[in-house]
Amino acid sequence: MQAMVLTAPREVANQKVKVPDISSDETLIKVTKSGICGTDLKIFQGGIPVNYPRILGHESVGEVVSGGDLAPGTPIIVDPAYYCGACYNCRDGQSHLCPNGGLIGRDVEGGFADFMVAPSRNIHALPNNLKSEIAPLIQPMTTCLHAQRKAKIFPGEAVLVYGLGVTGLLHVQLAKAHGAYPVIGVTRSKWKRELAEDLGADFTFAPNENLKSDVLKVTGEKGGVDLVIESVGQLSILAEAIELVRLGGRILPFGIYTQTKGELPFYNLYFKEIQVVNARVAKPEDYPASIDFVQRGVVDLKPLITHTLGLNQINKALDMLDGGDSNCIKIILDHDG
Repeated sequence: MQAMVLTAPREVANQKVKVPDISSDETLIKVTKSGICGTDLKIFQGGIPVNYPRILGHESVGEVVSGGDLAPGTPIIVDPAYYCGACYNCRDGQSHLCPNGGLIGRDVEGGFADFMVAPSRNIHALPNNLKSEIAPLIQPMTTCLHAQRKAKIFPGEAVLVYGLGVTGLLHVQLAKAHGAYPVIGVTRSKWKRELAEDLGADFTFAPNENLKSDVLKVTGEKGGVDLVIESVGQLSILAEAIELVRLGGRILPFGIYTQTKGELPFYNLYFKEIQVVNARVAKPEDYPASIDFVQRGVVDLKPLITHTLGLNQINKALDMLDGGDSNCIKIILDHDG
């Protein structure tokens, strides 16, 4: 089969490899579409270590070939967070934090290939009428939903989403679905601010010297937002979040930080009694809920896809993301293209 193999940082080769075998508790999948995630990019750049060679890719949809309880040909999405099912965390309902588990496409071979293998319990059937072109975005959506469930957004709470890339725009839509008001989007990009407004943001601002005063104007006597979702992954923006959240508010540092040190206004973190809510990947139950949101039109995934390329164009796609292409939000890889 054809596979896109990371052989070293910033080196991906198109290789012919053997179709993987499956065990009794696994499913073989013909991958049809994949999304490229920020985690994939950071692995490609060398910021997140992996064992080489490695087939990347964890936003994978396709069809069942064999194994598991679903009939061959069933359209599916893969939950890439595998787990043992026997440890304390798994027994406590936290299989996504299993110390014996890992992430498909980082710790074991992933979906940037013609075929992939996943534990059968990690396979979720997709409705036949849900278009495969948008389906890979359900995986990052589950991580946003999991995070917002942990942050516990209540109707009428003010939520600010800092960074309007894929996950930021998903957070905007989910915050609206949870009844937040106002939902504020922040990014330098004018067209992303306009897109956020089309997707439900009540206000959008540029991250300039007027940002704090703009936020104060729309939050009134609260003196800041109830929740800041930092969806960029930069410590400097996390520091800004501490300034923008109200006394007694919450911060969700959703972006992945690869820095090992930095500066934060720690006194304000204490003085304002800010809760910091962390979230990692998603739980199995976040998949049916996310699929339902998409199927009912509560969340619109299509506007987030700016580019579709063939699987064998992965180096072009990674170069676009690595170079910070300002016109790029989500790239989908078509495995038949």
